[in-house]
Amino acid sequence: MADDVLMLNISSDPVKFHKKTNRRPLSSAEKWAQKKWESKRKAVFEPQESSTSKQRKINQTGQQHAHKQKLQTPKSPSQRSNNRDTEENEDQREKSAAKSPSKVKTSPKKAPEEHGDHGRPFIKTSSLFRNNPEIPDVLSPAVNQVKEKVFTSNTFEELNLHPHLVATLHKVLNVTSMTSVQKKTIPVLMSGKDAVVRSQTGSGGIPGLINISPYLFPFLFPSNMDLFLVVLQLALQSFQMFQKLLKPFTWIVPGVLMGGEKRKAEKARLRKGINVLISTPGRLVDHIKNTLSIAFSAVRWLILDEADRTLDLGFEKDLTVILNALNVTGLARQNVLLSATLTEGLSRLASISMKEPVSIHVSEGSEDTVEACPQAAPQALSDSYAMPERLQQHVVVVPSKLHLVCLAAFILAKCKFEQRQKLIVFISSCEAVEFLLTLFTAVLCVKPSTASTKHTSTSLNFYRLHGNMRQEERTEVFQEFSQCKTGILLCTDVAARGLDLPQVTWIVQYNPPVSAAEYVHRVGRTARIGAQGSSLLFLTPSEMAFVDVLANHNISLSEMKMEDILATLMKDERFKGRGKWDSKRSATAFEQEVRERATVLQTDFENYVHANNESLQTAKSALQSFLRAYTTYPSSLKHIFHIRSLHLGHAAKSFGLRDAPQGLGSSITTNPANSKDSKKGKDKAKRPPKKLTAKERVSNLMRSEYLSGIDGESKSKKKRKKNKGQAEEEQSTAA
Repeated sequence: MADDVLMLNISSDPVKFHKKTNRRPLSSAEKWAQKKWESKRKAVFEPQESSTSKQRKINQTGQQHAHKQKLQTPKSPSQRSNNRDTEENEDQREKSAAKSPSKVKTSPKKAPEEHGDHGRPFIKTSSLFRNNPEIPDVLSPAVNQVKEKVFTSNTFEELNLHPHLVATLHKVLNVTSMTSVQKKTIPVLMSGKDAVVRSQTGSGGIPGLINISPYLFPFLFPSNMDLFLVVLQLALQSFQMFQKLLKPFTWIVPGVLMGGEKRKAEKARLRKGINVLISTPGRLVDHIKNTLSIAFSAVRWLILDEADRTLDLGFEKDLTVILNALNVTGLARQNVLLSATLTEGLSRLASISMKEPVSIHVSEGSEDTVEACPQAAPQALSDSYAMPERLQQHVVVVPSKLHLVCLAAFILAKCKFEQRQKLIVFISSCEAVEFLLTLFTAVLCVKPSTASTKHTSTSLNFYRLHGNMRQEERTEVFQEFSQCKTGILLCTDVAARGLDLPQVTWIVQYNPPVSAAEYVHRVGRTARIGAQGSSLLFLTPSEMAFVDVLANHNISLSEMKMEDILATLMKDERFKGRGKWDSKRSATAFEQEVRERATVLQTDFENYVHANNESLQTAKSALQSFLRAYTTYPSSLKHIFHIRSLHLGHAAKSFGLRDAPQGLGSSITTNPANSKDSKKGKDKAKRPPKKLTAKERVSNLMRSEYLSGIDGESKSKKKRKKNKGQAEEEQSTAA
């Protein structure tokens, strides 16, 4: 008790206490004033709290200290009166703050620097869901879609064929019954007439073997090794088909000529003797001009598959050279043209190269499908296209800014969270194919950070196929994608014709086709020979009129909502938003979470593109090639696909760019082949680029499988040859 009295006496003398210990306890009023002054200093650097909550914290602190002071230290009468007045003032302030909550101002919280769940650095990205054009509802007109019945009840045993060929069809190809078009075509071919066959499958193998069926018997085979059948098509796959079918017939030798192979080896095969020749038009023209051992004196059949595509890409001159070489012999020849569409160019080719051809087409509800082919294609046939019976066709309307995210979400939905899905994605340019392959492989194929995932997923396998690849690379990609169970093939229109890729479940047209006929050939890569398949067409709101163009050709599309595709991101925890999602929340909260995840995915794309200068330049070149391809749409579709209707900033967003690069307007019309000259400083004396027609621009942009594979001589090499020739002339003149 004496100690307590002693402490009381010391504390009552503030001056003495200050001199000895320098730790005079502050009153509650002084503490409150000090904390208020410190909070003002921190307000410059820290986000301010609401005044109500701050006042409550300060009052609580003052009350706690005052309560401790009361319990531990007896106070003098003057101190007790001062504390009482201070407490009354604090109560009045608290009551006044509670009565006027409307005056309280809350400042916005500062954006977090990183996501707490994943540690991903937060980088500002422009909103994907603002300033977008309004998405209208798809009103697809009611059309009577033409469908082709694939199989019939007739079998190949009904025909007078070699038993080994029938057995090979059963065992190797697993084909027991004829298709509808084969049922109509084979009797015409066996009668020896020329034919124009319109078929959704476009396979020239079986009709070719039907033609040479007499030679399948060895005692009827000629003694020499002359060439008697020429098939012009995508060489590799047709050659593999003929190899399988001709395996029992060892006395018939098939051969192939295609770009990318050595001409010396092909010449050796031609000298040894080939009976069935499968070739691309460009390569065959090269051998006609440079190979003496090739001879067409015994050719009796010519089959031209995908004839309309050959004409569209500017190979009409090559076909003229081939037909002239065949006509020189004067031998009677049977000609067969196979295609999924009938165009004016095809009718013109048939009138030139054929004698009284028969037009064969099969469609639902048509009875008379074999008729004499007129000089021009019938308007009814050219306007309507036969679609596979089990093909489901969809369209999704997506603003340009959301194209990249929507495609990525669709790929994740089909190939990551579903089993046994194979996709073919059609893109307008080779540069865009390379860019998307690199981008998707880097971002989408990354393993999730969490060890356990709620949803079962599979790995993503991306492949590419375009005209700038070497033939060896194309062959390797074709074989790998054919054998895989799940995969995504990013390709140009090179893969739109002639390829028979097994078990393809979805066709995604990321960039719209240049015509309705091209649309038919693209979707024809799935739902082949009675199988089931689906297709999805991406359109922007300004391109909605293309649905009516397809409806004019009896093609009906059902709408798929963009929101349903983006909702797939809810299954992938890698793109989780900053908030914590609860499945019991409202539909508005779900939509907001989907938008946040789409923004996170877009941010990942942009971070990868802007990570280094190389990836940034790749994205810019892909955007420029896309814009150049957009200018190649025919004049009949310019009111739908016009370069002026594109928002360049939004289009740049779909390539992972945060802003549209400068100088895009000039780069669209500039020929990329002249970029090397501009680097050397020769652009001043350069002539203005020659204006190309629509067909020429399409031919230059979309590389075809029909190319010979032989690159032309470079300008420097031609210049050296020219200088060498001039020097030789000068020497001869001087001599």
